Amino acid sequence: MQEKSKTISEFKQHDKDTGSADVQIALLTSRINSLSEHLQTNKKDHSSRRGLLIMVSRRRRLQTYLQKKDEARYKALTTKLKLRK
Repeated sequence: MQEKSKTISEFKQHDKDTGSADVQIALLTSRINSLSEHLQTNKKDHSSRRGLLIMVSRRRRLQTYLQKKDEARYKALTTKLKLRK
């Protein structure tokens, strides 16, 4: 929970922001990274792998939306999270 609030405070646009595309992409990225580590040790956990693929596609859709809406914010977020297209 502390990691989630830290991520929200780092990527929020204004004081009461908890659901902007930037915050959602950052939260999904942290969940994807932790689930990827889990799947490296538990190779046969197919239900978690399916959840990972769903999260990756959701993040991709949010990134596409952000890129269309505000390209500068998209590029800044991509470099800050070390994501590639």
